[in-house]
Amino acid sequence: MTNDRKILVGVISGAHGVQGDVRLRSFTDVPEAIKKYKPLTDEAGNREFKFKFKSATNNYFIAALEGIKDRDAAEALRNTKLYILRSALPKTAKREFYESDLVGLAAVDGKDKNCGNVIAVHNYGGGPFLEIQPPEGGAFMLPFDKKCVPAVDIPEGRIVINPPDGWIETARSQTTKPAREEKE
Repeated sequence: MTNDRKILVGVISGAHGVQGDVRLRSFTDVPEAIKKYKPLTDEAGNREFKFKFKSATNNYFIAALEGIKDRDAAEALRNTKLYILRSALPKTAKREFYESDLVGLAAVDGKDKNCGNVIAVHNYGGGPFLEIQPPEGGAFMLPFDKKCVPAVDIPEGRIVINPPDGWIETARSQTTKPAREEKE
């Protein structure tokens, strides 16, 4: 894993008012953390954005953007995704990981058998789940806890998984079964 890859941390969601302010939505765990990261760039890294944060709501920040003086210019930036370099993120504690570091890792079982790759991290409120795409068949979800994922080795690019008995088979059967039509 390299520290020079870009990490999505927010998006300009539109204009606010007539003087060029923008609405900025943060994707960081603690939304205010986006204020600390510099430089914020577009996806290509061609344009750097400097914000002066003015206020916040539950869903976004209101900010002035250097060089933007009117609503039309602010609106032209709608949906601009904001990135930082991975190296700009703080170090993590033991057994703490950035989601972006987990995506792409190989998933192996305790016998080093390839079980697929992590393709996404989901959290619907009950704790994080890893979505793993096996070499064959449909993807499956696995709780991201110490029991089901006893080892994470970011430098080696892999995780060790220990799914409960029948977990993968059940997940595969549910993703490959055709829907049944109700009979009257």
